[in-house]
Amino acid sequence: MAKFTPIWALGLMSGTSLDGVDGAMILTDGVDILGFGASYFRPYTEHEASILHQALGCWPGENETDLRLAQNVVENAHADVIAHFPDAQVIGFHGQTLAHDPKNGRTYQMGDGAQLAEITGKTVVWDFRSADVAAGGEGAPLAPFFHFACAKQLGLRTPIAFVNLGGVGNVTWIDPSKFAPTDANALLAFDTGPANAPINDIMMTRRRVTFDEDGALAKTGQVQSAVLEAVFENDYFSRTPPKSLDRNDFSEIEHLTSNLSDEDAVASLTALAASCVYAAQMHFPSDPSRWLICGGGRRNPAIMNALGQMMTQPVNACEAVGLDGDMLEAQAFGYLAVRVMRGLPTSAPSTTNCTEPTCGGIISNP
Repeated sequence: MAKFTPIWALGLMSGTSLDGVDGAMILTDGVDILGFGASYFRPYTEHEASILHQALGCWPGENETDLRLAQNVVENAHADVIAHFPDAQVIGFHGQTLAHDPKNGRTYQMGDGAQLAEITGKTVVWDFRSADVAAGGEGAPLAPFFHFACAKQLGLRTPIAFVNLGGVGNVTWIDPSKFAPTDANALLAFDTGPANAPINDIMMTRRRVTFDEDGALAKTGQVQSAVLEAVFENDYFSRTPPKSLDRNDFSEIEHLTSNLSDEDAVASLTALAASCVYAAQMHFPSDPSRWLICGGGRRNPAIMNALGQMMTQPVNACEAVGLDGDMLEAQAFGYLAVRVMRGLPTSAPSTTNCTEPTCGGIISNP
């Protein structure tokens, strides 16, 4: 394979919302995006999602039965997705995050990329986060270098903010006038706070459905400001970024909403997801010219309406500029896989707080 020759990479992503596995093809040389290809989503069944929920927070060696069952779910779901992409030249395999503890230099994404390489007969790049954590970084978020490439591909010239609303929210502030993502003041990235995860959890616990479709339940409830005020007492919001969260870092939310009606609880958590994004801009070097929203949260009109009312700049789903908001994170790990193969950085001090630009990832050949 000639150096820097663009290749078709398959990116795989299973996020903290635990809805399923995204697979998406991207043509890239690890610097520029040359094209996007096919995509596929394989949802987790309710039973599979419950198994993964049971394993959340577990570290290797703990609750081995739960981890073994979760491993089977992760492997089978990812194998189903890979089968749809026989032409992939390399696979970027993120795995399923079960626990994330950057304060103590730990992060755990379930999934064995070496085994996946043997099964598929393809080169697999995986374990993207460990090298960053070892370099003093948070290990997350990792999509910002891809967001920078997207801004370049779109020909943007003024600062812009990409927001991913998955289980946890994260934001990337980008100055696309910079040459490279490692340039000074090119990027700032961090987790904004809870997003879909607490909404999905309460919907499953109380209604036995996986999410609040179209924000319908949120629209019928009243936002309880006391819930938001209590959450924002957490010192996470005032901490200087880069910074990141585990899915369960705001476990107090369950207690704060326990006495609320379903409608008021979901309305409050929906407002919280938007408010966390609004609060994030206090850390930006300058105001973005636009907010581009990706991830499952952009499909929730209640969240999007709240963001639109809060922000002074335009707020749009990223489809408004021709990007696929469902597959952006999967595409990101295809892009990052090629960067790893080229030995290029996948994170920087401004995105994860690592001490220097770091190339993460393990390359496993079949």
